[in-house]
Amino acid sequence: MARTSRATVMTTTIERTVTTTTSPDTLFAYLADFRNAEHWDSGTTSCELISGDGGPGTVYRNVSEFAGTTVALEYTTQTVEQPTFVITGRNETTTSHDTITVTPHGPNGSSVHYRAEFTFTGLTRFAAPLMKPLLDRLGDRTAEQLKSTLDRL
Repeated sequence: MARTSRATVMTTTIERTVTTTTSPDTLFAYLADFRNAEHWDSGTTSCELISGDGGPGTVYRNVSEFAGTTVALEYTTQTVEQPTFVITGRNETTTSHDTITVTPHGPNGSSVHYRAEFTFTGLTRFAAPLMKPLLDRLGDRTAEQLKSTLDRL
C-alpha cells in the first residue's frame, strides 16, 4: 500500500449550515440522491448515477465548473444513515469528502449542515491556498442555492 506524506497533500475545509421549512425526512431523501446536486450545488453542471441503488457503494459522476475549469469527480456513497449522508469524490488530483447532516429545526423545518473536506495532491496542492477564497465563495453560493431549492420541496 502506497503511503502519502503530509508534504505532498494540502487540505481545505468549507462548512455551511442552512435552515429550511422542509421536513427532515423529505430533505434527507432528496439530498441522499446525489443526482439532485445538479439543482442545489451551484458548481455542479451534471451528476449521473453510474452504479448502485443509492446506498453505500453507489457511484456517481459529478461534473462541476470551478474557477473557469470543468472538473469531474467520481463520488462513492459511504454512509446513508439518517441524519447523516457521507460521500467521497475523487479524481487524479482532488479528493472531496462531503458530510451532510439533516436535523429538525423549529416545528416543521430542518437544519442542513454541509461539510466538504478537499484534499489536493500533486501539483494542485501548490494552488490549494489560492483556492481557499474561491472555495469559500462557492460554499456561500451553494448555501444560498441549497436553501432556495430546499424551501421549494
